[in-house]
Amino acid sequence: MEARFIISIWLFIHVGAALGDSVQSREPHLSGREGDAVTLTCSYDTSSTGYVYLYWYRQFPNQAPQYILFRGVKEARDESNTADFAKERFSSQATDSSTVLSITALELADTAVYYCALDVTQ
Repeated sequence: MEARFIISIWLFIHVGAALGDSVQSREPHLSGREGDAVTLTCSYDTSSTGYVYLYWYRQFPNQAPQYILFRGVKEARDESNTADFAKERFSSQATDSSTVLSITALELADTAVYYCALDVTQ
């Protein structure tokens, strides 16, 4: 029998974001089966032309958020980092208006709340 589980995505804006910056989810809740691939998408808007960073975290019940990765855009477009646990199955792309988190070979243990965060540094 195939296991089916839900991956939830909720969003927050990091305290470094400027007034008027925003982040939105394109799919607040996703579900998938073990072995599937899913893509979570966040759209964002910022007036900054400087260093913009888009972070992904996940949170399991009764635990602190866990860092997954970040991608830089605009002036920071060459910067990125991925947590060791995420290097094989998690990846991200970012543009000047959105970021995606791709998860391959879904596992039941991937069930969590996923957060997208925007950080702006002048």
